[in-house]
Amino acid sequence: MSLKDEFGVRLDKADALRTAGVNPYPANVHRDARVGDVLTQFDAWSEQKKDFTIAGRVMTTRIHGKMAFADLRDESGTIQIQLTVDGVGEASFDQFLNLIDPADFIQVRGTLFVTKRGQQTVAVSEWKILTKALRPLPEKWHGLKDVEIRYRERELDLISNAEVRDVFRIRTKVIRALREALDAEGFEEVETPILQPIAGGATARPFITHHNALDHDFYLRIAPELYLKRCVVGGFEKVYELGRQFRNEGVDWSHNPEFTSLEFYWAYKDYHGLMDFTEELLSSVITRVLGTSKVAFNGDDIDFTPPWPRVRFRDAIKDACGIDISGLGKEDLITRMKEKRIEVDGAADLGKLYDELYKETVRSKQIQPIFIIDYPIEMEPLAKKCEDDPRFVQRFQLIAGKLEMLKAYSELNDPVDQRERFLGQQELREAGDDEAQFIDEQFLTSLEHGLPPTAGWGMGIDRFVMMLTDQKSIKDVILFPTLKPSGIPTDAESQPPIADSR
Repeated sequence: MSLKDEFGVRLDKADALRTAGVNPYPANVHRDARVGDVLTQFDAWSEQKKDFTIAGRVMTTRIHGKMAFADLRDESGTIQIQLTVDGVGEASFDQFLNLIDPADFIQVRGTLFVTKRGQQTVAVSEWKILTKALRPLPEKWHGLKDVEIRYRERELDLISNAEVRDVFRIRTKVIRALREALDAEGFEEVETPILQPIAGGATARPFITHHNALDHDFYLRIAPELYLKRCVVGGFEKVYELGRQFRNEGVDWSHNPEFTSLEFYWAYKDYHGLMDFTEELLSSVITRVLGTSKVAFNGDDIDFTPPWPRVRFRDAIKDACGIDISGLGKEDLITRMKEKRIEVDGAADLGKLYDELYKETVRSKQIQPIFIIDYPIEMEPLAKKCEDDPRFVQRFQLIAGKLEMLKAYSELNDPVDQRERFLGQQELREAGDDEAQFIDEQFLTSLEHGLPPTAGWGMGIDRFVMMLTDQKSIKDVILFPTLKPSGIPTDAESQPPIADSR
């Protein structure tokens, strides 16, 4: 039977229920137990002949003359139910037989018994339709395999694949554990604008939208950083935000244009203190969620037991490929990269060249957790300079499993220096770099009122969950990932991503 025919048949069954005086979509539901409770208490409830009511989705039906079996599933589990003519009456049995299909939701009342084949079963004495599904479950509902359908129609994926539901339950546990850890440390959660007049706080290409009433273009935020630092100026000493960010970038296995990040800012703290806290925070969250500090990801066993090595950016590159970036100008760096057969964009600025060199030689080979620290100033316009060498800034990234997990730094709170850095970013924009940062005068004014010494930290939640659940694509940990509209061709997925974990 075609899907169109199936839809029509089910629609007719819904009408038949109405004709029989039965609402196929009632609002009132009675349920005094969940399937998981029934399975856990099966022996005791069987002995007590306990009468109970459960509700859920019909997954399969099996008809044997005047006896019908079905598998009923709710969030907590699946159990077999049995209907007989003697148990529910002939009219009710015929209605179930003729008008109920897999995917429908029903409510059943009954008691427990074990079949001759040893199957734990509910003997139904009464049932009620809750929702008539007009479309069937995916073919072979126990294992939907089509990747495109899984991402585009995630609800079918969740119905079909228990392991997918488990991934998103772990995601929920990760977010809860991070929030509780920060709350316990005395942080306060706040909310900052998603629609922003200036997109700031990261190096990324923003989405633009127009506000009709104000007749002004706004940007979907690429990061909450500048607003959160303004909160610190205003007197919040420990503040965080967990929410969606939006970057108009390419799509690949580790990038989605809409993603979730956690950022926090801690007054009177520097980046060394944040490295200590990061080890404590992440190792405790991983252990709480998984029961161990060891993670299996992409074929590797990664141990998040602290402490983790701390290696300077320039030392990591020199150790990896022999190039000492100290004192190298752009042309000399390009020459050295070509000698190492590293692909080079001659139009890129020095900061991007450093980033490409680092990705190729360091990040792509690092499995175990490591802090890469003290980045070239060209790579970070919002961090304090290193006091022993102002060519570098007090920034670190955590690398594990060949992924950038998070970024943090001692925040630049000198408004004069910050303005000069923004002006440098503006020059890059004028030269054609649409990922360079804007000058944010409101933020500069805020800095002029005084930002105490502060350290800031940002992590992409999606990549973290990818690692903890051993998923190969970021789409597998985002319930509804960004996809090109069905039937509309686009080259968006071939655009190069911007790898920035913050």
